[in-house]
Amino acid sequence: MAGMETLHYAFDGGRALPPFAPALVGVVASGNLEVLVEPAAGTGCRIDVDTSARGFGPIWEAVLRDFHARHGLGGLVVSIHDMGATPAVVSLRLDQAISAIGGATP
Repeated sequence: MAGMETLHYAFDGGRALPPFAPALVGVVASGNLEVLVEPAAGTGCRIDVDTSARGFGPIWEAVLRDFHARHGLGGLVVSIHDMGATPAVVSLRLDQAISAIGGATP
């Protein structure tokens, strides 16, 4: 996508989830984002971000590290398509996606 920045993050280990169907939450629109969560082989958590807000890699990393610390999930890939969402909205959408697949922390 022209003008977009693509970021990739990976977190090792985590709580395995039972089999789940992919889930999509949110909408790609100004100031918002969508999150797609899909099962993946292994015990890691890969997160790929396509964002219109270039140059915010350190902030994305902090938000995603917090997400992984809270949920500690493995065996999934998360795809984020962002159009300038704030960190609070990013965290909300990630939590909604995990809830949608039944992976909320007990």
